[in-house]
Amino acid sequence: MLRKIKNKLRYTAVGKLYGYFTLRKLFRKKVETFNADLANFRLSEGNTNLRFDQTYDHYPLLDDRTSITEIEPHYTYHPAWAARILAKTQPKKHVDISSILHFSTIVSAFIPVEFYDYRPAEIKLEGLETKHADLTQLPFRSNTIDSLSCMHTLEHIGLGRYGDEIDYDGDLKAINELVRVLAVNGDLLIVTPIGKAKIAFNAHRIYAYDQIISYFSKLELIEFSLIPDKFENIGMIRNASKKQADEQSWGCGCFWFKKRLND
Repeated sequence: MLRKIKNKLRYTAVGKLYGYFTLRKLFRKKVETFNADLANFRLSEGNTNLRFDQTYDHYPLLDDRTSITEIEPHYTYHPAWAARILAKTQPKKHVDISSILHFSTIVSAFIPVEFYDYRPAEIKLEGLETKHADLTQLPFRSNTIDSLSCMHTLEHIGLGRYGDEIDYDGDLKAINELVRVLAVNGDLLIVTPIGKAKIAFNAHRIYAYDQIISYFSKLELIEFSLIPDKFENIGMIRNASKKQADEQSWGCGCFWFKKRLND
């Protein structure tokens, strides 16, 4: 009964006030912990040889004292998935279009990588080239790229979030370009949000599994893996099913496609 009352009060003025004071109390406790740690640290420095200026800055970070290392599942798992595929395919060069940048920076230690983005990255690393590209008009000849990735990117194209042109079908134009430039027997790694098809303007689109399969129907699906909503005790599901994909609200679908000769 008490729980029901608390739930009803949560969205009232009283409930909001209660939430405010609860957060304030929690913050005060964190500050007290910080001050206690600082006092203990000063005591600790008195028992050793000083190696730093004693007038050091205070830079309190109060939210990192957790029992586990928290992760963002999509951007932790999908680059790891893609890197493992490249370890299998061993391309002479890999081209990435607008995926999370740390994927290209790490892979470039083992495989030469060209990274393209609508907003090019200013980074200098051996084995990595960074250039500008518009996904809806890629600067490559048809059937020329053997190893290609575009991960957690298609859902943004045409929504204007990153300064690109507003276009309802911008994602479809980008998909057509990716299929066009992929070489025969080439590998394409695609990652998108998976669940019930909808647009959350101007952040992203969420695709249904059947949509992605239809949009890339000219290619052969080699593998579909899934980072589910409830990933904590599962991690990534390798070779996931359509049924599992359809059960998600904000899943992460990882598709490995290949272009065959008759495409």
